[in-house]
Amino acid sequence: MKSLRHNLEAQPGWPKAAASETRIDEDARPLAAARWDWSSVRRVLVIRLRSIGDTVLATPSLYALRRFLPSARIDVLLEDWVAPLLAGFDCVDNVITVERRSTRARFKVAQELRANRYDVAYNLHGGTTASLLTRASGARHRVGYASYQYSRLHNHLSPSSSELWKRDKTHAVEQQLALLGWTGVPVSDRPRTRLAVTESASRKISERLRAAGFDQSKSFVLIHPAAAFDTKQWAAENFARVVEWCQERNLPSIAIAAPHEANTVSELQKKSSVPVLSFTDLSLPEVTALAALARLFVGNDSGVAHIAAAVGAPTVVIFGSSNIAHWQPWASAPSAFVREEMPCAPCPGYTCEEFGVAQCIRRVGVERVIRAVEQVIEESAMQSKNS
Repeated sequence: MKSLRHNLEAQPGWPKAAASETRIDEDARPLAAARWDWSSVRRVLVIRLRSIGDTVLATPSLYALRRFLPSARIDVLLEDWVAPLLAGFDCVDNVITVERRSTRARFKVAQELRANRYDVAYNLHGGTTASLLTRASGARHRVGYASYQYSRLHNHLSPSSSELWKRDKTHAVEQQLALLGWTGVPVSDRPRTRLAVTESASRKISERLRAAGFDQSKSFVLIHPAAAFDTKQWAAENFARVVEWCQERNLPSIAIAAPHEANTVSELQKKSSVPVLSFTDLSLPEVTALAALARLFVGNDSGVAHIAAAVGAPTVVIFGSSNIAHWQPWASAPSAFVREEMPCAPCPGYTCEEFGVAQCIRRVGVERVIRAVEQVIEESAMQSKNS
């Protein structure tokens, strides 16, 4: 690790604060020259609407901004239902929220953003609402990709992330980092995802486990058998076989899902020959706290998988229709993914146009997932031994 001073101080447009106060990996570089005088930047807005996974995958960009601008105010705009995920996250000063599908809420938040007088606004989403709110912010520098549908609402338009990283395929994290890197923010070390575990959430999880009679001294596997679409949801019966295999090795399982997914957890419990503790009413900070305790995460391609990776849990993720190169968890701990290669994959995944009933997720065999679990457990044990 070394200071940014030798990298940036001699270059025009970079803030003195970054050169003197921030210490980052010596390999971190911007992807292009600074687009404006960063030394005058005091307030930055990042807009990242939509899902849990999208929010987690934006945290490397928020981290990169914070280390570059340690004294600036950095705000992030999220949808209200996902905002609790960033509780305790120290790379932002304010989490601003907007209610989903509410025109009135959008108008109100647009007024708030305008009043904050941002110097820079990054649109990491690119959708209609995000682009309109980027323009409404009135920021001096409004940054988006030239490929955005409403690119004209931005006054700085970046080329594609593939062009900036000089690779055909880029991950969602790299896509967002590239937008910052194009404006002069050091991102080339590709920071990992990260989330905070709050004391409040940790305490509540401990209380829930104690009330359930779970021995908190034991390692456990966190199972997430639900998914947003059928094309991403491995069968509950298959998860039951994984749970049984883990139990034979003295690794009990805890299954989680959202309230509307409780039937999936119930199905897993019915199909399993061993007990499975379950929670279907955890808040996002509580999910984060529970994932941080897990010996291993096993689940479908979902936002919860990204949460687990962000708190350092070893992960095994079963993929169906999604583009793995773009959406696999940005993990620092040992990880593996399992998928059935199909000529029609990846696809949007809302429905299966090729077979009617998605085959990509249904053809993933239990034995392949168990082998991945065994591999990740071994790699994690070796990593712990060598650390």
